[in-house]
Order: sequence, then C-alpha cells, then structure tokens
Amino acid sequence: MKDPEITDYPVIDYTKEMAVIEGGLSRSEIEQIVSKPLDTKPTRKYILTLSVAVAALLFGAICLALTFYYGVGLWGINQPVAWGFAITNFVFWIGIGHAGTLISAILFLLRQRWRTGIARFAEAMTIFAVMCAGIFPLIHLGRPWLAGYLIPYPNQHVLWVNFNSPLVWDVFAVSTYFTVSLIFWYAGLIPDFAMLRDRTASKAKKLIYSMLSIGWRHSSRQWQHYEKAYMILAGLATPLVLSVHTVVSFDFAVAILPGWHSTIFPPYFVAGAIFSGFAMVVTVLVFVRKVFDLENIITINHLDNMNKVILLTGSMVGYAYATEFFMAWYSGNPFEIFVFINRAFGPYAWAYWIMISCNVLFPQLFWFRKIRRSVPVMLVIAILVNVGMWFERYVIIITSLHRDYLPSSWGIFIPTIFDIGILTGSFGLFFTLIILFTKSLPVVSLSEVKAMSEGAQPSHHGGIE
Repeated sequence: MKDPEITDYPVIDYTKEMAVIEGGLSRSEIEQIVSKPLDTKPTRKYILTLSVAVAALLFGAICLALTFYYGVGLWGINQPVAWGFAITNFVFWIGIGHAGTLISAILFLLRQRWRTGIARFAEAMTIFAVMCAGIFPLIHLGRPWLAGYLIPYPNQHVLWVNFNSPLVWDVFAVSTYFTVSLIFWYAGLIPDFAMLRDRTASKAKKLIYSMLSIGWRHSSRQWQHYEKAYMILAGLATPLVLSVHTVVSFDFAVAILPGWHSTIFPPYFVAGAIFSGFAMVVTVLVFVRKVFDLENIITINHLDNMNKVILLTGSMVGYAYATEFFMAWYSGNPFEIFVFINRAFGPYAWAYWIMISCNVLFPQLFWFRKIRRSVPVMLVIAILVNVGMWFERYVIIITSLHRDYLPSSWGIFIPTIFDIGILTGSFGLFFTLIILFTKSLPVVSLSEVKAMSEGAQPSHHGGIE
C-alpha cells in the first residue's frame, strides 16, 4: 500500500535525457553487440583491410631497414634543413595520441556521460599513436641501438644524459605518458575481461581472459576499489595531457631560431594536439560504428560532441596562427617578420595555405548543426583536419630551417621515396594495430555502457508498495 506522506517523483529516463544509448537496448543486447566481433570469424572485408594496412607497414619497414643499413642520407634532409619528415611525423603522432587521454580522463573527471561509448577506442588509439611516435626519435638518433643511453642509470662507462637536451625531455615525457595511458587503458578493461571470461565457451579464451581479468568477480568491494583506482589514474593522466605536448613544443621553443623561439608554442601545440586527436577518433569511429553495427552505442550525439570540440580547438589553433603573425610584426625583428612572410608567400606557400584551409576554414563549417551531424561531411572534414595538422608540423619545421640568416645558406627540402615510405609505414602500423584491436578486444567499455542502459540508473517511481 502506498504511503501518502511520500511524494510521487517523476520517472527520469536517463538514457533518453543523456542520449548515451539509442534504441532502448537491454544490457544483454549491448553485451551481444559489442562481443560479436570477438566471437565471429574474420570476414573477407576485414582480411582485405588488414592486408592493405600490413602492406603499408611492410613498405615502411623496408624503407626503415634501408635507412638503418645506408644511413639517413637516403632522406631528403640537407643543410640547412637538418630536420625533415622524421620529426614532423613524431610531433604529428604525439598529437594524435592526445584525444584518448582527454576523452577518458578529463571527461571522466568532469562526469561527461557521452564519453562512455568512445572512451575505450580513444584510449587504444592513444597507445597505438604513441607507439608510432616513439619510432621517430630513435631513428633520428642516428645510432638507435644506443637509445638506452637516453635513460639516466648508473653504468660502467660513467656516461650521463644531458638534461639540457630537449631529446631527453621527450624521452621522460613520452615514456611517462605511454606508461600511465597503458595502465589506465588496462584498468578499464579488467571488468570487461571478466565478462568475456564468463560468457565464452572456449577453454583457451577462458584461460586468457581469466589471466587478464586478474581475479575479478564483480563484487561490491572490488567495484569500490576499482572506482577509487580509476579516479586516481584519471587524476594522474589529466596533467599529462597538458604536459606531454608542452614538452614536445619545447623542442622548438627553446631554440633561438626565428619561427621557433616563441612562448605561445606550449598552449598552441596542446590545442593542436587535441584538435588532430579528436579528428582522428572521428575518422576511425565513423567506419567502426558502421562495420560493427554500433550505431546505437556510438551514436550521432557522440560524433556531434566531438565535432564541437574540433570546432573549439580549431578556432584556438587559428587564433594561435594569427598571434604568431602579430607577434612577428610587433616585435620589429626583421628575421621573425621574414620567416612568416616566407611561410605565406615563399617556396612553401602551398603547404602553408593547405594548413590554413584544413585547420582554420573547413572546421568552421561545424557551426552548422546539420553539418556536425552529417556522417559523410564530418568524415571529409576530419580527414582534412588530419592532413592540415600534418602540414602544420611540416611548415613549422621546414620553413623555419630552409632559409638561414645568409642567402648563401638557403636550401630546399625535397622528400625522397624513403621519407614517404616511412610515413606510409607509420600509418600502416597504426591502422594494423587498430584493426587487430577491433577483432581481439571490445571496442566499447561494456561496464560503462551497460551502466547507461535502460534500467541501470536508479529511478523513483513514487511511494513504497
């Protein structure tokens, strides 16, 4: 019998209000949809896609092996352009790796429910992008087999790293970022490993999932410890989003070279990293949600929110471009002024205007809601953003180096097939890892998405029966 003293509260449908999951899927249906790629055999399309990615990876591996054998003279680098594609690719891939930690850690701390459907995939992209980025500083060492000397540990040669070198800063920043991101990603996978362990009929898979789930039994006490640990890891990962690309920007900002020596580089690089990272997440998620029938879990609202972030960060990047030009003019330094005029109207003007078009102009189309929610249009814009952000790093590095203080020192950088091959190989490695991930691990966090499903959230039906 209803207690007349208790007020009737309206029933709140959190699923519809937050638009986290569409279609009224039950928790068992969500588990079945997310686990389907893991339970089914690879299709022909999957094998064909994987073959293309592996072919690109092998092409890059061959170019890299030849580089190790013959040396970096195979590249287009020269004097004065001593830095070329390798550092451009390094900064680009570090930027791609920013979206995962931002979506997972910062949005988790801000209690943004829309992160649940895309966080797992973004975290995986972070790991894979940092792995791709880590290759290029090792190549640029010239003797990659001596990379261990970048780590400050006691040794019989009494050799210590130069802590004034930005290369050493990169080692500390990137390795810390990779370690924390990997632990954060694995911690989120533990409950899902336990679910997969409980539902699989294969003895081999059950053994593997049992080892990976490290004794998870879905108990209340385990969930309490898990949530505390996840919160701590999110708190650790959040400052890394800002610090890692800030340190990477110091590779340029601490130099006295015109075009690099700028205090705006740290926030400028961080905004650009988030910009390119979100664009890459949108690019890949558009295909993943279609191929694996995840439209009701990775909804158009998720993509819409990410496009808003792309619009915001793209506007910040455009503001940074304008600030650079203004400060060059306001400084009265003729060398600074020359560098920026040379970027816009010199031999590499084509790269500069590609950068401006892709990073500033096209993202402004996301002011319109129809464009933000149109999958084909957002895919094109996201790809253009990734192209533009790669050219941004190319412009910063090449145009600041190719014309020195003396006209007699001027030169032109022309990439060779080996430069292009190693860049192609890095994309091949990235997409190979992404494709293998989609078939071996759940691309969506089952525990988080099921918590957003209908009936999972508490609701007051009014009164006590």
